[in-house]
Amino acid sequence: MAKIPNSRIDRLLASMGYGSRPDIARLVRYGGVTLDGAAVNDVSTRVALTPDLPQRMKVSGEGLDPLAGLVILMHKPLGTTCSHKEAGPLVYDLLPARWRRRKPAISSIGRLDKDTSGLLLLTDDGPLLHRITSPKRHIRKTYRATLARPLDGTEAALFASGDLLLNGEEKPLAPAELEVISPMEARLTVVEGRYHQVRRMFAAAGNHVEALHREVLGGLTLPEDLAPGEWRLLNEGEIASVLA
Repeated sequence: MAKIPNSRIDRLLASMGYGSRPDIARLVRYGGVTLDGAAVNDVSTRVALTPDLPQRMKVSGEGLDPLAGLVILMHKPLGTTCSHKEAGPLVYDLLPARWRRRKPAISSIGRLDKDTSGLLLLTDDGPLLHRITSPKRHIRKTYRATLARPLDGTEAALFASGDLLLNGEEKPLAPAELEVISPMEARLTVVEGRYHQVRRMFAAAGNHVEALHREVLGGLTLPEDLAPGEWRLLNEGEIASVLA
């Protein structure tokens, strides 16, 4: 049986963004941290990092935030960026403020550009992030594109050919699937994640993407009841469905 990791309370809470270790010491001194209903009086107390710890521990009267290893499903709204450093609204601003201070940091799993909305995953699990974004995984991503001009009927064969070469690149794209929704709207499923790939594919076909929205990643579909800017945590089964 694998050994369950444990941590000092001050180190744990500091890594989760609740404050510096001196901040946590003051919080403990004034009875602000409880475990199983009893006040914690020593910051050096070690706790097992079990899945039920967020239900057993309270900080300032509220349940503990999720432990490291969280995966967030977000409906990314237009106008937000996935970089930690860019100016303007960030997707991380939509999360609780202290989550910006977590270590390891929460990062997006791949990126959607500022003008693309839809399904975005974020995590502090580095190995999982790399598994999902690895080109070797060929994880399917489905986008709904609204176009500037009507489709001419040649796009599906072009995208499925495996011969389409984007401007400035030397390796052709892997075959992609096109589903026509209307004369000026289509779903495109790709298994790569090249820079602005969907927009550049339609540009290569002589069209222009006016709006782009990601609906599917792996086996995970963006829930219809998740409004732009809203998010929720994924369970283990949902995480596995992305990699399936």
